[in-house]
Amino acid sequence: PSMAYALCRPPGHHASADMYGGYCYLNNAAIAAAALAAQGQRIAILDTDYHHGNGTQSIFYDRDDVYVASVHADPDQEYPYFCGYADERGSSLGAGFNFNIPLARGTAEAQYLVALDRALTALDGYQPDVVLVSHGFDTLAGDPEGRFNLSIDSFERIGRRLRSLGRPLVVVQEGGYSLADLQLAFAAFLGGLLH
Repeated sequence: PSMAYALCRPPGHHASADMYGGYCYLNNAAIAAAALAAQGQRIAILDTDYHHGNGTQSIFYDRDDVYVASVHADPDQEYPYFCGYADERGSSLGAGFNFNIPLARGTAEAQYLVALDRALTALDGYQPDVVLVSHGFDTLAGDPEGRFNLSIDSFERIGRRLRSLGRPLVVVQEGGYSLADLQLAFAAFLGGLLH
């Protein structure tokens, strides 16, 4: 399948239509999703950043042309604190088109990949024409902004799972602040995506 990778800084998934936060001013993935949806394409967004993409959720919460799935830290424990809970499923036309999987601090690869597989199954059932991935590297063990315990090799496995969807992918880089390991995690992720 076709693929594109957007190396964006600052990240964007905390920015909503009328609010910025969490270092985010423009929601890059949401802008791309809205443009593709306006062309009549069915879009799914998968957010794999450590923090919940509250901006992305708010933008599409009442829409049925963009499915949003997110695997992230439990908002009881981490930013943004006020949303990202499992019972937030969308409203109005968007009811059932939002899927949150919050995970506890310390989550390691095995539990993370189970949650990721659940999210991928859900969004694949939507049969999107394009999958946008708000991809964060702050799930890496030791990241100063995250508290998950993924290894460098975990990112290769994540990349393989995304590729196995067999759908066009647009990956938009979000967080990731462990500068010493970021390039290694990035290379592992690309390896999984491309092989």
